[in-house]
Amino acid sequence: MKHLLILLFLSIINISCAQEKNQRLILGEKYAKEVLEETLKNNKVHNVIDNKTPIIKNDSTAIKVAESILFEIYGENNIIKQKPYEIYKIESYYVISGTLPKNYVGGTFLIIINSFNSEIIRITHGK
Repeated sequence: MKHLLILLFLSIINISCAQEKNQRLILGEKYAKEVLEETLKNNKVHNVIDNKTPIIKNDSTAIKVAESILFEIYGENNIIKQKPYEIYKIESYYVISGTLPKNYVGGTFLIIINSFNSEIIRITHGK
């Protein structure tokens, strides 16, 4: 009987915890505006971006960042056709461009991303 009561008690706790996990706390637009204003006024607030440690640490992350932007600008099919990409990390920048098949006439994209803060410093597409 004692074990049955303990089992029942644990089951009730488990169900109650599962319900709490499914609920989400929404902070709201007002909070978002306050955080944005604070950050714009004081760039010394807690921030992972410190310009001392890269936040883009490898080629695959740089490509994901580049593709998410390039797909919106030039279309996903257009960019995917330019695989394999050329990617070079030069100093703290990723320089990424598309490639074309030999004897193909046309242009490719070029994007340059700062690895420390993900800033896009150049986007272009040849013709």
